Amino acid sequence: MKEGFRQSMAWLHTWSGLLVCWILLLVFCAGTASYYRNEITLWMQPELHGAAASQVSTEEAAKVAQQAMQERAQGATRWFISLPGERSPATQLGWSKPSQAGEKKRGRRGNFHSEKADPATGEVLSKPRETRGGEFLYRLHFDLHYMSAIWGRWIVGFCAMFMFVAIISGIVTHKRIFKDLFTFRPKKGQRSWLDAHNVTAVLALPYHIMITYTGLVTLMFLYMPSGATAAYKGDQDAFFAEAFPGRTGDGKPAGVAAPLTPFAPLVRQAEQHWGGKVERISVNHPGDANATISLTRAGGRDMSSKQPSMQFDGVSGKLLATDGDAQPGAAATHGVMVGLHVAHFGGPLLRALFFLSGLAGCAMVATGALLWAVKTRQKQAKALAAGKRASFGLRLVEALNIGAIAGMPIAFGAYFWANRLLPVTMADRPKEEIACFFGAWALAAIIAQLRPSRAMWRMQLAAGAFLLASLPVLNVFTTSSHLGVTLFLGRGPVAVAAFDLVVLVLGVGLAYAAFKLKPLPVKAAKAHKATDAVKPAQTMEAA
Repeated sequence: MKEGFRQSMAWLHTWSGLLVCWILLLVFCAGTASYYRNEITLWMQPELHGAAASQVSTEEAAKVAQQAMQERAQGATRWFISLPGERSPATQLGWSKPSQAGEKKRGRRGNFHSEKADPATGEVLSKPRETRGGEFLYRLHFDLHYMSAIWGRWIVGFCAMFMFVAIISGIVTHKRIFKDLFTFRPKKGQRSWLDAHNVTAVLALPYHIMITYTGLVTLMFLYMPSGATAAYKGDQDAFFAEAFPGRTGDGKPAGVAAPLTPFAPLVRQAEQHWGGKVERISVNHPGDANATISLTRAGGRDMSSKQPSMQFDGVSGKLLATDGDAQPGAAATHGVMVGLHVAHFGGPLLRALFFLSGLAGCAMVATGALLWAVKTRQKQAKALAAGKRASFGLRLVEALNIGAIAGMPIAFGAYFWANRLLPVTMADRPKEEIACFFGAWALAAIIAQLRPSRAMWRMQLAAGAFLLASLPVLNVFTTSSHLGVTLFLGRGPVAVAAFDLVVLVLGVGLAYAAFKLKPLPVKAAKAHKATDAVKPAQTMEAA
């Protein structure tokens, strides 16, 4: 504090951002892609590109889905039905069967099966290849991977808290925060990187604050359980029953067979009550006397993630409970916070704005990491000019920057390429796709550690550019619905063409950055020969 409050905040801003910036970059990139996880999943299942689902009412779709489930899900303990909507024209059917004795010992919850069906006929659409698709990226941004989900969420929460501290301290540090929004001076070395960091941070500042804070709120019961634990003496079920009233428990099966009441009248009753469509139907213990049916309203009418639901007796069709029509203040606030984070309420334009803001967040984190390396290298300029090597910390950060920033597009590209190149019948195919993602990223990070140089930046950016920009070409050879068909013939899913267009633009941007990293002129090369290390301020102007 001897240097003053603002200077202390600058120190806090620097180190709270740097220490976790590479994990935050992964979280931002995966989270940004998650806004279009349905579209990504569709692209990664080309067998469904030509499958045209019929347009029917929700009542008819529910009736057909019930008939299909009664035929295919015999012996299931739970049914899950997602009715068609704007972003998913097919009906999603899912059911879980009881765990076997050996599976119970290993902690498994049973065998889960799912398929997509035509909402008008109930017929299974073309059997798609197995893939986690966009769901992997969604889970990655808060669960990480190859570790317990609880540990992953604690790590992400820790990094998010550092991010929140960095944002607040950054606001305090900036004397001209609004002027920085309109200031960018290219080809000015460290000044250019500072301007780039300021512009990407301030331009989407409300989004950055909102997405970081609401991200912590979504897992608040994991991070801050003490209050509920103390007040309810460790009885979490009692806490959730009072905090989120209206929901009935799963109950236990009676062991007495009984026919399931038709879905269509229940859907009609729920839609009349809400004035909106039903999106999901779940059934506990179908075919049993104690069966219950839960209907959930489609999202998009408000910002809350907690959509109203209605629970019915599965045999008589009697209404048992309603949830969400009049939520307590705390529950409603929590629902809005979560809803703001996942943005399911947003239409195409708002979702695109969230996506662009997420890209700005990725750029903010990346430029912040590069700015630290620029400043540190300038501080060591005299030692480097005298022939000494860069400090271990500087070399490590520069290598990590290459592996994380330039290696991230390589990982994403490898994931999408693996989806099309791996054999469709391969065992554990989703796991192999994910292994390609992390394998490519790990390889990029390891190679970067060997020689964190200007040439390494150029090589990895070029590799990422090729993998992303060539995906539309790969799509041409692996499916009949691609960008060209949509643009010139007006056929094929728009989501697939949009995916091709986005990765093409990102790939071209990376290619331009790699081009700007062309070899230095002879005189400049001699000037840099002493250090033989990358200088982001002079070499990454285009990034």
